Amino acid sequence: MRVNDHEMEKTLSPVDERIRNIFREVFDNDQMEISDSLSPKDVPEWDSLAQVRLIITLEEEFSVKFTTQEVAQMTCVGDLKQALARQNVE
Repeated sequence: MRVNDHEMEKTLSPVDERIRNIFREVFDNDQMEISDSLSPKDVPEWDSLAQVRLIITLEEEFSVKFTTQEVAQMTCVGDLKQALARQNVE
């Protein structure tokens, strides 16, 4: 059974939805979908500048501050979500 986009959207947590919206904004792609395994190797535009924009936008959106070490360990969306969870973002 195939789940249509509208039904799939309902299954996103509020945090996932906010992260997806940040990715869509940073990469200027209104159709972009995210998964925990999504990484720079999957998105050609995800270079070091885009990484900085993602981090800044995430920090602003969730009112958090990442350490340099946390940022260095963020290699995929799942890592971003774990870093947010460590800061009690739900």
